[in-house]
Amino acid sequence: MSRRLGQHARLRPDRMEEYKRLHAEVWPGVLSAIKACGLENYSIYLKGDELFAYFEYTGTDFEADMLRMAQDPATQRWWTHTHPCFLQADEQEFYTDMEELFHLD
Repeated sequence: MSRRLGQHARLRPDRMEEYKRLHAEVWPGVLSAIKACGLENYSIYLKGDELFAYFEYTGTDFEADMLRMAQDPATQRWWTHTHPCFLQADEQEFYTDMEELFHLD
């Protein structure tokens, strides 16, 4: 059974174009890590400076898989480019989890 997750974040206005450019051509190693860690149907939406991310987790140990992703060298390099784009770049949390209120299969 998959677990659906929604997340929210805000971009720095001066880094929005850079963030969009990076996501127009996500590195193959990052895409492989995302899939290897059980994330599917991953989407990121932008409105103004606000980001909404949606994905489904299909693994069995979310915390362990997220730790594995955080330790992946390609993902770590990717984050050196993406993290400065976030408004809260000086904090540890870039995306905030959202509460699911409704879902229809």
